[in-house]
Amino acid sequence: MKDLKIKNFIGFPKDSINFLTKIRNNNTKEWFEANRSEYERLIKEPSLLFVVEMGEHLQALVPTIKAKPKVNGSLFRIYRDIRFSKDKTPIKSKIGIIFWQGVGKRMQSSSFYMHFSPDELFFAVGIRGFSKETLTAYRDYIKNDKHRENLFCILNSIKAKGYSLPIPKYKRVPKEFDEDMSHIELTLYNSMYAYKETPPNDILFKEDLVDEAFKIYEDLLPLQQWIYEMTLTIKV
Repeated sequence: MKDLKIKNFIGFPKDSINFLTKIRNNNTKEWFEANRSEYERLIKEPSLLFVVEMGEHLQALVPTIKAKPKVNGSLFRIYRDIRFSKDKTPIKSKIGIIFWQGVGKRMQSSSFYMHFSPDELFFAVGIRGFSKETLTAYRDYIKNDKHRENLFCILNSIKAKGYSLPIPKYKRVPKEFDEDMSHIELTLYNSMYAYKETPPNDILFKEDLVDEAFKIYEDLLPLQQWIYEMTLTIKV
């Protein structure tokens, strides 16, 4: 969109949530294509403006952050890839936006993330679901006592601030670990991120959304950086 640099993000239009509800109630490609202009106005354009504005703010925290104001860049596609999804409806009613650090794929890079839907406004940092290679790198990384202790302290600090963590995936300690090792529970994760979620609220419709997101991302920066340093060890 040629005019992104001359427009400012002023919040998402209040009708954006109503539009996402309409997608749920009319989830066909035919309906969406007939209403694509509404998607462009209510969702796509303000999302890309948010990417530009938020990306500039995030550079103060992470100068090498990737903020790409395009679909399949920082803005996730509105069409669902039903080949790999249990949900076979073709159109998403959740709008995802991501900023990532590193040279790998965006979903396997340490990232700042946001999505909104008729149900929630969600912010997170980290990686939501390790690939096989990332899981191997994570486990190797936490074999180091210093790395493991740093992660444990970061997670405790984050929880004390009211943020949430994922539930461990595994029940058993991987066989390459000594069960008497300190903070052995860290071996049970197949992802590492922290998040905050609320029902959608008026902040979504204001330019203050950028400041609200920045405060959250700043709080969670130590985890984002720990994960980034871990990803630098991934062998490809």
